[in-house]
Amino acid sequence: MPGADMGIDLGTSNTLIYLSGKGLVLDEPSVVAIDREDGSVIAMGKEAQRMIGRTSDRVEVLCPLSGGVISDYDYTEQMVISYIKKVSNNAVFNPRIVMCAPGDITEVEQRALLDAAHAAGARKICLMEEPVAAAIGAGLDISGPHGSAVVDIGGGTTDMAVLTLGGAAVSRSLKTAGKAFDEEIIRYVRRKYNIIIGSRMAEQAKIAIGCVILPEEEQSFRIKGRDALLGLPRAVDFTSADMVEALLPPAMVIVKAIQNLLENTPPELIGDLYEEGIVLTGGGALTAGLDRLVSERTHLKARVADDPLTCVARGAGQALYYLDHLREPLACTLNPLTEKE
Repeated sequence: MPGADMGIDLGTSNTLIYLSGKGLVLDEPSVVAIDREDGSVIAMGKEAQRMIGRTSDRVEVLCPLSGGVISDYDYTEQMVISYIKKVSNNAVFNPRIVMCAPGDITEVEQRALLDAAHAAGARKICLMEEPVAAAIGAGLDISGPHGSAVVDIGGGTTDMAVLTLGGAAVSRSLKTAGKAFDEEIIRYVRRKYNIIIGSRMAEQAKIAIGCVILPEEEQSFRIKGRDALLGLPRAVDFTSADMVEALLPPAMVIVKAIQNLLENTPPELIGDLYEEGIVLTGGGALTAGLDRLVSERTHLKARVADDPLTCVARGAGQALYYLDHLREPLACTLNPLTEKE
């Protein structure tokens, strides 16, 4: 255990930990519940998530990460330390850690991630661009002179890149992702049905019937909230047609970013992508019809990776193999933004 390698996907919505030799060992929401009076942590992860929208005046539930980066360092550090202790069963644990980060992360944000991992007891820390980790986790071979395109749609950010020779030839990162989908559902329900709902209800609807192209059989989800005029409880059946109308605008923002990425991709790599297509990872990739929409608008094949929710964590966990066993320039598959011993 003291010499284990660990990959961490520290996401806006969920934190996943991949442990060498064991696989995925933790998948918890990136949520912390605190006592307003003294700032102490009451709960975190799934227990804290269940408190969202159901707290008293004394308890506050917050997400210490926003847009894929740390917005509250102290609580992020406590969360990372707690999760690492949880997977190590409180044993002496000094792992090497690969932690994923958006491609456009700033130096200050890099330092916050490194310090959080260092406080958790890591003996070596590498930051890795999320599209590179997602590609490795999806089983793509990005070590050769051959183009591969990955779009990772997470909770706070969508990161995309065309990869070759172990790194990104071109990349983009935008804030439109899973949380933006939830916000659009909340706004749509308020605008059309005059019902106020919370983020949990919006997320449940998205998971149940989320789509950007009308399915052959229309589905519905019972949305419950508060009538904006009367202030009384009210429910409505939210249909697939409603979902498409709500989610298509943010989905098109992602599609246009992919188109822009392709416009800036060297012609030789575009030729490779015409054969290989685009791989979608992350929770947002599970939105029904998104792969079809991307394919129609880019004229390239698009497919959802196997188990897209865990691709980044699995890729980060496997990345240190490349650093240890492959020669340069192949070892640059890890492509660390920075390292700290």
